Amino acid sequence: MAGSTQGRGPKAANGAREAEILGLLQQADGALTPGEVAERLGGALSYSTVVTILTRMHVKQLLTRTPRGRAYAYAPVTDDPGYAARRMRTVLEERPDREAVLARFADGLSTTDAELLRQLLGPEQDPRQ
Repeated sequence: MAGSTQGRGPKAANGAREAEILGLLQQADGALTPGEVAERLGGALSYSTVVTILTRMHVKQLLTRTPRGRAYAYAPVTDDPGYAARRMRTVLEERPDREAVLARFADGLSTTDAELLRQLLGPEQDPRQ
């Protein structure tokens, strides 16, 4: 097979590669350079591909980067629950009727999740008090 992916794994969608790299960075003890990321991926991606993906993720504000030698070292801006919360907020902000979206979301919650959400939102204040 000709091309730059010869000898590498099958081509994956950008989102899948980003998720794979994000997971790797979240498990790391600290920020990683593109070379360190490529090494931990076991050669599945070329160095230049890793640089491209990390740069895109930085532009999307998924990663921070700090200079380390002649490269940058990348780290996630938040943990996995933080990313899930960001995705939920993004979806909510993209819809014109927030009340309808939140109502449908709440209707779909299990009893356990609904109770957890009530606890997280805090005790209701009686406006008559």
